[in-house]
Amino acid sequence: MNRELKSDRPEFWDEQGCKFCQTEQFEQALAAFDQAIALDAAYCRAWNNRGNALCGIKRYAEALVAYDRAVALQPNYHQAWFNRGLLFAEMMAYGNAIESYDRAIAIHAAPYYLHARAEIGLKQKLVMVET
Repeated sequence: MNRELKSDRPEFWDEQGCKFCQTEQFEQALAAFDQAIALDAAYCRAWNNRGNALCGIKRYAEALVAYDRAVALQPNYHQAWFNRGLLFAEMMAYGNAIESYDRAIAIHAAPYYLHARAEIGLKQKLVMVET
């Protein structure tokens, strides 16, 4: 079986999009993720990565839609839940961030997820001190 990714497969375009994200070429990444989604609208990984690219250019409302689509397609997709939490934390919507982190942790208790969730309490305290 040929394991090479072909340009008619969503995995190919998702990988291309990730490469663009690594070099902060977010518009090109979006085009690649959109191509992956055009080939398979249920390819939740491309939705998640599309959200990451949108966060890179601070288009947060669109990023949330992408993450929500990813978890709607695959409710146990812990990375999308975690990224959704990161987005909410960036927006200082800490309650929503905690809910998303908790969903990710319930599926996969990665140390990085636990650490990010623990940081929320500190961030909330800092916000309260500044106001």
